[in-house]
Amino acid sequence: MSEAERIHARYARRTRKYEPWTPWVHRTHQELERRVIDTLRREGMLPPEERRLLEVGCGTGGNLLTFLRLGFSPSLIVGSELQEERAAAARERLPAGLTVLSGNSAELELPDETFDIVFQSLVFSSILDPAMRGALADRMWQLLAPGGGILWYDFTWDNPANPDVSGIPLRVVRQLFPQGNFSSRRVTLAPPLSRWVTRIHPALYDWCNVLAPLRTHVLCWIGKPLAGGHGSVASA
Repeated sequence: MSEAERIHARYARRTRKYEPWTPWVHRTHQELERRVIDTLRREGMLPPEERRLLEVGCGTGGNLLTFLRLGFSPSLIVGSELQEERAAAARERLPAGLTVLSGNSAELELPDETFDIVFQSLVFSSILDPAMRGALADRMWQLLAPGGGILWYDFTWDNPANPDVSGIPLRVVRQLFPQGNFSSRRVTLAPPLSRWVTRIHPALYDWCNVLAPLRTHVLCWIGKPLAGGHGSVASA
């Protein structure tokens, strides 16, 4: 089996459904949306109406709905999804002017330097083959216009209960994009903990999330330098 076929099989084994109204899921999404807005504002990507955005691994379109609500133009958004059935579901729920492509995102046949923002959320942790990770990262970088950035969200720790995923430490992210200008921050209360504390009271998510060691994910902006620029690393 190819790695793409193995990814299909891993997704087929996943039975847990993350209902958006569940308190821990809702709090997680709210926090991430706030941090994304902060990042886009800091990097000069707001207002977003003229920004071209690609999401690799867009699933059924939930993240793209968020970007639409933030003001991105449907005609300037492209989603890419490996699984055709999930891509079809995204096309049904998203505006007709928004393009959703199906297939391996590492093989996207789009012009290089097309997008101001290339977004990935929890995609790389589902790719266990380092070669496929590298190929996807290379294609994302090629599709990114100078002055734009990779918007990266993924977890950094392995989940012993789930062998179908693997955490991506920040050092690995830096290796995937060695030419990038990095800024990063730890986000997202550890899901096992957030599920437990929000059953007591949803507000406990925010109280516990004040403690950075309890956050298991990282949100990065990986800027592509303009001609003659050089990469650097900063963390928040």
